[in-house]
Amino acid sequence: MKQFVYTIQEAVGIHARPAGLLVKEVKKYQSTVTITKGDASVNALKLMALMGMGVKCGDTVTVTVEGADEDTAAPALEAFFKEHL
Repeated sequence: MKQFVYTIQEAVGIHARPAGLLVKEVKKYQSTVTITKGDASVNALKLMALMGMGVKCGDTVTVTVEGADEDTAAPALEAFFKEHL
C-alpha cells in the first residue's frame, strides 16, 4: 500500500472536468485507488462519488494506492495531482 497527502490547488476543487480526468488516469492502473477527505472515502473510479465529496480548493485529501502496480501508480498519480488538481 502506498499513500500520499495532497492539498487541492485547483480553484474550483474536484468538479466534473478534473474528476473525469482523474478517473481516466486511474483506469490506466490495476491498483485500487481510494481518495479520502475527513471521514469520507471513495473509489477514484467512481466519478459521481468523487464529485459528491465536495472537495474544494485548499482541502487536503489522502490518496491510497493498493495493488499489483502500486509502486508505479502512486508516483504517477501524485504527479497527476500536482499538474491537474
